[in-house]
Amino acid sequence: MKLVKLTHSKPIIFLCQFFLIATLIIACHSTAINTSTNTNNNGCIQKYNPNTDYFPNKIQINYATGLAVEYHKHYKIVTIKNPWQNANTKFQYVLVQCGTPTPQGFNQAQIITVPINSIVSLSTTHLPHLAKLGVVDKLIGISNTQQVNTPDVVERIKAGKVTQIGNNSNVDIEKLLELNPDLITTYSSGNSQTDSYAKLTEAGLKVGINAEYMEDTPLGRSEWLKFTALFFNKDEQAEKIFSEIANKYERVAQKAKSVKNRPPVFVGFNFKGTWYMPGGKSYVAKYFADAGANYLWRDEKSSVSLPLSFEVVLERAANADYWLNFSQSWKNLKDLVAEDNRYADFNAVKKGNLYNNNARVNVNGGNDYWESGISNPDIVLSDLIKILHPEILPNHQLFYYHKLI
Repeated sequence: MKLVKLTHSKPIIFLCQFFLIATLIIACHSTAINTSTNTNNNGCIQKYNPNTDYFPNKIQINYATGLAVEYHKHYKIVTIKNPWQNANTKFQYVLVQCGTPTPQGFNQAQIITVPINSIVSLSTTHLPHLAKLGVVDKLIGISNTQQVNTPDVVERIKAGKVTQIGNNSNVDIEKLLELNPDLITTYSSGNSQTDSYAKLTEAGLKVGINAEYMEDTPLGRSEWLKFTALFFNKDEQAEKIFSEIANKYERVAQKAKSVKNRPPVFVGFNFKGTWYMPGGKSYVAKYFADAGANYLWRDEKSSVSLPLSFEVVLERAANADYWLNFSQSWKNLKDLVAEDNRYADFNAVKKGNLYNNNARVNVNGGNDYWESGISNPDIVLSDLIKILHPEILPNHQLFYYHKLI
């Protein structure tokens, strides 16, 4: 009998077959695991189990005072506690996991199925939320396409995938009904003549009021990222994203905490005979406190802007070292003095210490400070520290602010 010499090829073939079978087993097991999560491509539950917690990763609100979230196994109750100044009402939204039963005892207008798959935003401040959460592809409408700075949204507008809707009293209800979004995010001032909330809900549209502008701290405003995230079931992502923002902010603020020299600062400008100065309990005052400034109206126990006369401001701020956040129309010092020659009496003007928050403005006048600045308070604070105490952040380049010369 002739012996056949075993070559290396046969063991290799055997090993290949073995690994192929093993790969198929793993793939099948993986498919079974995916199936066991019991959701389809839209995030809807296929087989509801009343004992399952469908929101295992929960959001916690640490800075925002006007937002609260209460979790139940298959739905979330979102409460807007302070929708506008001196509001005597609250808003609640019941976010029900798709594929699970609707809880009893709630007004139908408050019920919103999550995760949503389409959104219209009537404020540019909400757009950075979508970018950070990776859901810009769900955006189908905004109030004004010309004002947008968020790069991902700008690209979507250029691609013709976003419809301009208008805002407040000029909102186009017919266009919105055609789009039929799962959610419209807006804000409210409490003025029924200009707010769009009432007529949007009357038309049967799902509307969520984002009241970030009512917060008295920069991090409180930024934390409303979580409000947007709740509708997309991006709770875990929002926690991580905001935690990074808050940590960066606190680290930067800590660097300026021990400064001994706190330069006097004031803001605003004279508008039709009135100078609006943020109160000492406002988010602006908080920025200055954290940036190592002596904000000259820090002792005013108000979170809203104070209407002052030019003379009152000049009396207190004549010797201030810095003047920030003034008219967007001033391009240089000549523009400032040309509008009112009394501005030349301020020491900040004489020193040339004028910085405005309009370094990032698009061709149509949309200011990114009022868009992404709300979501990036750590960068805004870094800008302020760079202006007031450049030695603390020697490598930081101004992002939202620039010097008026």
